[in-house]
Amino acid sequence: MTQPVLICRPGQRGEALANTLRAAGAYVESLDVLALEALPEDPVMRSIWLNIDQYDKVVVISPFAAEYLSDALDRYWPQLPVGIDYYSVGHATADVLFNQLGVRVRIPPAGFDNQPTSNKHAEKNSGENTSEALLSLASLKDVANQRVLLVAGEGGRTLLADTLAERGATITRVAVYRRVFRAPSEAMQARLAAGDYRALIVTSGELLEHLAKWCDQTALNQPLIVSSRRLATLAGTLGFCDLKVASGATPAALAAALNRSCHP
Repeated sequence: MTQPVLICRPGQRGEALANTLRAAGAYVESLDVLALEALPEDPVMRSIWLNIDQYDKVVVISPFAAEYLSDALDRYWPQLPVGIDYYSVGHATADVLFNQLGVRVRIPPAGFDNQPTSNKHAEKNSGENTSEALLSLASLKDVANQRVLLVAGEGGRTLLADTLAERGATITRVAVYRRVFRAPSEAMQARLAAGDYRALIVTSGELLEHLAKWCDQTALNQPLIVSSRRLATLAGTLGFCDLKVASGATPAALAAALNRSCHP
């Protein structure tokens, strides 16, 4: 029986990834271990949306956050204020903002490489969709006395906020959704424990740490495809041995990395 490629990206983005992998000939199963839940709008959020024109830059962390922001601005701003620079870590988030709000979005530069990994099994590729790459943009180097809004989920990394604050910006961070983790089904727990799969694809550090709880040594020796060198480094500390670093988190980049893992 054909071994599946295991994915754990939730919602429509997970479906898009699965469809891309299937189009490339892979048999795909979803681990279904993560759900994203929108947080109810509170007075603080509402005040931020109503005063969005007071910000110089808006940084949106994920497609889900971009959808939440787009819906809010559509309700409160029939015509968007001008003069705001929008940023995102990845292409998918930028696409949501452009398609729903019509705004141009700055994304990490192509070919950025500031995340070397010491793991000898990690495959290297140029260009990454990471906070580190976004922070390398010239327009984010000098942000003294600028107001920056970060639209994100609960928890997550603080690198963007910390670095921009160190560079002189006044940071407002608004969490618009939460991540809800759950255990894999019994069947998927057994598959993970036995390493009974072709490859595992993970694009989040929190997800990787969550899934590692069910990965025995056999699973740790199976191909793991991640979307950044930072994740490859984390995977190495968790014991994963066969690492492939995709050129980004897009379905096309992940599918290409899967193909390389099977045809090195």
